Amino acid sequence: MGQADYLEQTPGSGRHDIVAGLVARSRAAMAAFRNDDQAAVDDAVTALAWSIYQPDRARELAELAVADTGLGKVADKVTKNTRKTFGTLRDLLRAKTVGVIEDLPGRGLTKYAKPVGVVGAVVPSTNPSATPVNKAMMALKGGNAVIIAPSPVGLETTTRTVALMRAELARAGHPEDLVQVLPAPVSKDLTQALMETVDLVVVTGSQNNVRRAYSSGTPAIGVGAGNVPVIVDASADLADAASKIRASKIFDNATSCSSENALIILDEVYDQAMAALEAVGGYRADAADKALIAGALWVDGKLNRKLIAKDAAVFAETVGLPAAAREADFFLVEEAEVGGPRSFADEKLSLVLTVYRAADFEESVEKVRRLLSVQGLGHSCGIHTTDGGHARALAERIDVARVLVNQAHTFGNGGAFDNGLNFTLSMGCGTWAGNSISENLNYRHFINVTHLVTVIPEDRPGEDALFGSYWAKHGR
Repeated sequence: MGQADYLEQTPGSGRHDIVAGLVARSRAAMAAFRNDDQAAVDDAVTALAWSIYQPDRARELAELAVADTGLGKVADKVTKNTRKTFGTLRDLLRAKTVGVIEDLPGRGLTKYAKPVGVVGAVVPSTNPSATPVNKAMMALKGGNAVIIAPSPVGLETTTRTVALMRAELARAGHPEDLVQVLPAPVSKDLTQALMETVDLVVVTGSQNNVRRAYSSGTPAIGVGAGNVPVIVDASADLADAASKIRASKIFDNATSCSSENALIILDEVYDQAMAALEAVGGYRADAADKALIAGALWVDGKLNRKLIAKDAAVFAETVGLPAAAREADFFLVEEAEVGGPRSFADEKLSLVLTVYRAADFEESVEKVRRLLSVQGLGHSCGIHTTDGGHARALAERIDVARVLVNQAHTFGNGGAFDNGLNFTLSMGCGTWAGNSISENLNYRHFINVTHLVTVIPEDRPGEDALFGSYWAKHGR
């Protein structure tokens, strides 16, 4: 009996009854899953990846996502469905999550991985297919089952994605109830019941959902909001920087939390950098354009959904920008000072890129700090430079989990084939953003570890070894 059949048998059930039924099926699936066999676990993970990686499936889900949510671009969602899935599968197949995962005889420690249990995965409307598969792969890698809580806006896409995952699991001989989805109509109450019932909650999406997860009484992993500022240093390769910034900014119409939201350009190269950005498709807004954009981008204190993640031509026409703007790929809005919430300093989830001048590197770092204080603290920032000292200074002084150097931020922040970050669609932002992790979500967050502890030769240094230098400096 499939999940749809089960849900049809429970009309009128209360939200807790619905969730209890799903969790019971998850636990039964885990009991039947060969999660004590690494090969079987990896086979199930690969099945999930293949369910979306197939070219026809990747496109079907991309088209459905854009139709379902009105956000982003089909071609870019195809790329996201395939690239993120492929990269995550690469990472997962290289990891051991069953049985002994580390043996340290010199310390008398042997570490065993164990499942965390049933995972509740809350996913956003911006990635209604790629994120469910990404989280499901990580959850199953740990030997767990997962129940997906879709965004109401992306419900059809996520439900279809889960159906494809379940079908591929069954085809490969694994329990299909390892992956389930909340039934329609999805509501805050139903998602809350899921959070309160499962063994671990993992939330990507609105900060309201993250806060609710942390207050649910269930162990939870949430991620922070983005608002990425990137420095264009005086030593940067300006053509390369402009090309990467463009590619990153326009990808999926800036739906990614890792999309650049602001540039801080050193005064020494400001004019040349702006010319390079215009050369790759940036439209430099004048004062009148800027006023039109500001008036349209926020409505009643909230981002205008008619402009979020829309094509550049649609954005320009909706805002009333000149004809030249409708031929652009993205929009450059220059600001003298960093404003506050619901200003151009805030996250915009659109093809608008705010640009600031900085007299020197010190001022650029300070503007990054001020921008992140408006939104995005803990998430990430970047720099285009050939000065390694500047890159290191930025990493030392700014409270973010990731600092990307000479990279297209959207493509590098969630893992890339040319950097060392693991692939993910969920970026932890540390205690700076009220998160429990300060790294990219990965399989390690979906396992418990048992430590076998045996006796070793005593490791007890003398008092002089520990206190000697202190006593010499301060006395006893």
